[in-house]
Amino acid sequence: MSVAWLVLLTGAAALADFLPLKGPATADFSKKDSRPALSFHEPLGYDGFGRSNLSRVIYGARVSLGIGLGAAALGLLVGGLLGLIAGYKRGWTDSVISLFADSLLAFPPLILLIGLVAVLPKTPTTIALGIGTLTVPAFIRLSRANTLTYAQREFVLAAHTLGFKRRRILFREILPNVALPVMAYTFVVVALVIVAEGSLSYLGVGIQPPRASWGRMIADGQPRFGPTPHLVFVPSLVMFGTLLALNRIGEALQASLAPAVRR
Repeated sequence: MSVAWLVLLTGAAALADFLPLKGPATADFSKKDSRPALSFHEPLGYDGFGRSNLSRVIYGARVSLGIGLGAAALGLLVGGLLGLIAGYKRGWTDSVISLFADSLLAFPPLILLIGLVAVLPKTPTTIALGIGTLTVPAFIRLSRANTLTYAQREFVLAAHTLGFKRRRILFREILPNVALPVMAYTFVVVALVIVAEGSLSYLGVGIQPPRASWGRMIADGQPRFGPTPHLVFVPSLVMFGTLLALNRIGEALQASLAPAVRR
């Protein structure tokens, strides 16, 4: 069910330009604040500017998921590689990389994010880069811990005994084993990034109108929550379903990897 939801949502976001949808910024004031109805054209209603909530949810998924995937990919590639190197080489290399990770973790994340987006353009790319930078330390620690574990396994020690080069051992023997738990954790990070982006947009320092994101939609609907609660409930439920799906997939992957790790 979780996989089906993510496939459906991702597919709709990717193909939004080819679907029979109104533009996310197209306004029809005759339908202002229309509530959800059993209709193909307006199943989720319209917002205070007469914009289709269905269209904005789907185009918002493109922004929110794009930021989530982009930020997580940055953390995975940079943090995963640094953790791999730190755990394998040890010594001063490990100390420097660990100090870098600890230094980033010392800053309050939300304050640092607000500071970054305050001086950078509020575009999906810069927001993804800002949040992605904050995910790097977690990936460093996870990758390093798993590398330390596998570096002492028999097959790695045997490779050293046979005289294989360190680079070959690192990328051919250790990396495939470290990559699995790190990839499982990536699903959880995507969910956390979506929450972070939504928080920034809700506070008014994230995605700016008229561009749609789930957090932006919640922020826009909050002042009129009393008479038109669907403006908040629709993006909130879509975000909740996506976060739940990502966490369930991540937990399932981690559970499936546990027996292999114990062996």
